[in-house]
Amino acid sequence: MQIRSATSKDLPAVEQLLRHSELPTVGVKDFINDFLVAEAGNDIVGVVGMEYCCNYGLLRSTAVAPEWRSKGVARQLVEQIIARAESRGTNALYLLTTTAERYFPSFGFEKTTRDAVPPEIQATDEFRGACPASATVMSRQLAGVRRG
Repeated sequence: MQIRSATSKDLPAVEQLLRHSELPTVGVKDFINDFLVAEAGNDIVGVVGMEYCCNYGLLRSTAVAPEWRSKGVARQLVEQIIARAESRGTNALYLLTTTAERYFPSFGFEKTTRDAVPPEIQATDEFRGACPASATVMSRQLAGVRRG
């Protein structure tokens, strides 16, 4: 298995994996270049996305094919996308989840409120309706310093 940047050619497989995991696909096409995919052979077996808004990032669409779960694929994807956000100089990351609020603290995310989220992130499709209002909101501060 290898992790690489997603391309527009990956869009159908990415959207299918997200739908299978009951995750929103709205906006994925617009941000596909900020997604990472885990690939085994010719198959996309995992995906994670980031939607950048000013100096903030919205972590979204983390999904792994059922037969690849519990093998560390999601962890590798999330770690790499966080590292990518840090290298871009992103100040903070946010996410919405209905099922993984116990998973993301291992990456430094903490529960927060919708009101504490910057307006740029609140304006995303995911915040405005793609995820239910009952979703848990989490955030993680980053160094926000550009490298290299």
